Amino acid sequence: MLSATAGLLRLSWRQDARKLLVALVLMAANAAAAPLAALWLGRLTDDAVAGRSGAAALDGAVVALWALGALTLAHFAHIAYFEISELNVLTMDRRLIELTHGTAGLEQIENPRFADALTLLRQETQRIGEGLQAVLAGSSLAVSMVLTGVLLASVNPWLLVLPVLALPSLYAARRVAATLDAARERNAADTRANLHMVRLATGAATAKELRTLRLSGQIRERRRIAWERAGRRMARAHGRAALWQTAGQSVFACGYAAGLLLVVRTVIAGHGSVGDVVLSIVLAAQVNQQVGAAVSLFQQLQRSGRTLERLAEVRAAAAPGGAGAGATAAGAPAGRPAPARLTGGIELRDVSLCYPGAERPVLSGVNLTLPAGRTIAVVGENGAGKTTLVKLLCRLYEPTTGAILADGRDLAGTSPEQWRERITVGFQDFVRYEFDARETVGVGDLPRATEDAAVLAALERARMADVVGRLPAGLSTRLGRSRAGGVELSGGQWQQLALGRAMMREAPLLLVLDEPTAALDAEAEYRLFEQYARNAARVGRESGGITVLVSHRFSTARMADLIVVVADGGIQDVGSHEELTARGGLYAELYGVQSAAYR
Repeated sequence: MLSATAGLLRLSWRQDARKLLVALVLMAANAAAAPLAALWLGRLTDDAVAGRSGAAALDGAVVALWALGALTLAHFAHIAYFEISELNVLTMDRRLIELTHGTAGLEQIENPRFADALTLLRQETQRIGEGLQAVLAGSSLAVSMVLTGVLLASVNPWLLVLPVLALPSLYAARRVAATLDAARERNAADTRANLHMVRLATGAATAKELRTLRLSGQIRERRRIAWERAGRRMARAHGRAALWQTAGQSVFACGYAAGLLLVVRTVIAGHGSVGDVVLSIVLAAQVNQQVGAAVSLFQQLQRSGRTLERLAEVRAAAAPGGAGAGATAAGAPAGRPAPARLTGGIELRDVSLCYPGAERPVLSGVNLTLPAGRTIAVVGENGAGKTTLVKLLCRLYEPTTGAILADGRDLAGTSPEQWRERITVGFQDFVRYEFDARETVGVGDLPRATEDAAVLAALERARMADVVGRLPAGLSTRLGRSRAGGVELSGGQWQQLALGRAMMREAPLLLVLDEPTAALDAEAEYRLFEQYARNAARVGRESGGITVLVSHRFSTARMADLIVVVADGGIQDVGSHEELTARGGLYAELYGVQSAAYR
């Protein structure tokens, strides 16, 4: 808890030190108000019983002032620290974004354990804002408890036992927090499944298929199962937590009753006044409230502290050499830049890739040379490893063993960011950036993202220039439902803009098209790949760039200079279309099957 308090105070101090100090002072004054109001209430009682009406009236005014302070000072403190709490939450969101997308590769974000941790953190971002409130309330509570203790001791020193009897409640609170946090961690996978089902059931993009296949009931049922399974875990956890809370509070309740009995007997014996009884009743009630507040604040601080710990654990896992970094981080040194042009090509030398926790590698013993300036087609059945090969070429993963070389130099000496500045990629599962049309295409080359000429040239290279003419405001058209006045595009139009984005860099060292035209018919894809082949020839002349076409259609692959056949996590064959069909291997078999299907 101390580390959580220190962490929250450091974070808040960096946001606005002056407002934090103001909030601390106001909360301390608020804390003093209630015990001092109780003190003057005791004096008011004694003056009223003794018939001192003037003194009693003055006591009443003081009680009213302290009561007003107790009611208002916390509100003004809230105004002071509210903005800091919001900034803390924004900082947490920023760090989550950095953790999700601030790493060089995909290994972490595609790791289920890492995804579970991020899911929990996304759910807990508000705890950081609540944590500051808990720290300030805790400091206020400490001041209040000290004053309450001093006043209790002035009535009877034995009453100081009451705060000590609160310790079992605090221990119980710690057990409660640990029990509930453990249940939430066990629920992470079910929570992710539940959120996925909610997105499926409420998303516009999924509505057609869910209705056509009549899957709405199935989705609701799967969501119900995940929700109820998580709910049962939490119900059991709350049951155990209630037992801990009851046990802790029972100890204090017995002490509370014994303390009041002691004061009453002392007054009856003539060693005190009626005001002492009133003061004791009020203060004992405040101790009870303070214990409840302490338990609640302790739990809240523990939750905030656990969130900070989880953030630190995820950051450590994401750091180079961390448990979650794996091979991705190994390729992130700030070394030599990528070559200006390729003269020899790219070579994969005895490359293998094994995902963390997997029993067998997804690619093994890959030896492959991609000659500079050539067009390479990568073919194979689904799951053969084609996309994994693309991820390696793009440095989204680093090889578990072996090396990737460009013109004979190991790319491990070049950071992934430097390498990616010289490549461009078009994926099948492209992103729908809901920006202006200009930016949606232009982000393919950030320095020129807002240049109309560059964007239009890229669309022309992709044979997609006509898409701009169909937009109401041309390149300035706002896209997507997330923006006011945004225009929603068809799936084909989004794909056209994505293909233009892949063509923004004019002379990349590596152009990868990973089935970006899978939604097109075979004839349209063939015509488009013919254009890409001509563009690849131009890129080859200018930079020695290599174009890699990944396609499940063999009719388009045959136009490549070299065809790479991927099967069972390895390279089965390499050659031209004529060479591969003459050998009669897997390529010839699959080509024959597919050709027969199109006749």
